[in-house]
Amino acid sequence: MSDFLRQFAQRFAALDKHNLDRLGELYSDDVVFTDPLHAVHGLKDVRRYFSELYTNVSHLRFDFYAFDQTGEGKGYLRWTMSFCHPRLNAGQLIRVEGCSHLLWHDKVYQHRDFFDAGALLYEHVPVMGQAIAWLKRRLV
Repeated sequence: MSDFLRQFAQRFAALDKHNLDRLGELYSDDVVFTDPLHAVHGLKDVRRYFSELYTNVSHLRFDFYAFDQTGEGKGYLRWTMSFCHPRLNAGQLIRVEGCSHLLWHDKVYQHRDFFDAGALLYEHVPVMGQAIAWLKRRLV
């Protein structure tokens, strides 16, 4: 079990739009942050990305529940993200399961998130969500 991963998860979960200056405590200046929708290079751009993320949602929370260190300075976190966005799902709560792969020395220098972009976004856009639901029913 990794103390680094647990501490990272605890500090990451405590982030909000008022304390994004703390990102520098978690990430190196040359961090690469990637998810299914974005690729961000450098701490400055990661701060900007998170600032936009927190500005556009009315609620955002990460619950971390699995910590797996796979080697020296590398490991995975499993999490559930809960958020509300005024233009998605009629502003109601959306939950998405995901996993983060982290590489670190003293701080994280590579963070890659894995999650279902459809469950995060596309399924909750009015017309597109209906089309995806229809397609899923057809595939079953």
